[in-house]
Amino acid sequence: MANEANEIMAENIKFYLNKKGKTPANLITDLSIKRSTVYNWLNGVSYPRIDKIEAMADYFGVSKADLVERHVDGEKVEHINLDEALRKQGVVMEFQGKELSDKAKRKILDILKIVDDDED
Repeated sequence: MANEANEIMAENIKFYLNKKGKTPANLITDLSIKRSTVYNWLNGVSYPRIDKIEAMADYFGVSKADLVERHVDGEKVEHINLDEALRKQGVVMEFQGKELSDKAKRKILDILKIVDDDED
């Protein structure tokens, strides 16, 4: 079974193959990598060694981080601890161009607690 890092790598390789108009066969031939190895990466079965990550980054013209970090539609996904952000003093949060009041932040936290309870 694939782990999260393998799945992220698989998604990113597929994304950059598509973006560059390449196929797995091109990757296999151009980088002299075994077919089974490339398909194991694409299926999330295994994870490339650092030298292969570097070679693919050069091949696609991206950074190594672009291959190993989660992206959605080519954009890096940033993880934000919403609970912490809503509680933290001095953090300005806006919605539709208006700054959220402390009261609004507390209401959002209350709603999130209800949603979290419903998922259990």
